[in-house]
Amino acid sequence: MADSSFDIVSKVERQEVDNALNQAAKEISQRYDFKGVDASIAWSGENIEMRANSEERVKAILDVFQSKLIKRGISLKSLETGEPQASGKEYKLVASVQEGISQDNAKKIAKIIRDEGPKGVKAQVQGDELRVSSKSRDALQEVIALLKGKDFDFALQFVNYR
Repeated sequence: MADSSFDIVSKVERQEVDNALNQAAKEISQRYDFKGVDASIAWSGENIEMRANSEERVKAILDVFQSKLIKRGISLKSLETGEPQASGKEYKLVASVQEGISQDNAKKIAKIIRDEGPKGVKAQVQGDELRVSSKSRDALQEVIALLKGKDFDFALQFVNYR
């Protein structure tokens, strides 16, 4: 019988992030506490830029955006945020959406699978994802349960289960 396998990826649905950003922008434009403070959130190339006239307001914009991401099922682990920076009279906060598993993180996951996972399970790094294969589908289920129980500082999804 052929090996069963699945891929471990760290991907974000770009359209969902865009929808969350648009919802946050709409809420910010309508909320009373953001009136007259030049608060905004928008794409700036590949990054998301938040602007307001105080550090607290910028953090409040980030909070609104994060709540919209959660409602859309996007892990906050995939959002990399910097610190608010003053530029002139306003504060700016830049956030980026992280996708893909870095080589170091892929090696960490493969090591966890080797050390703690069931016997006969192989993990191979393939670019920015990880392919896990085994003769036993039950072993693959155990690996998924093992990795879901771990707390990584990046989001994981399990795809292409066959």
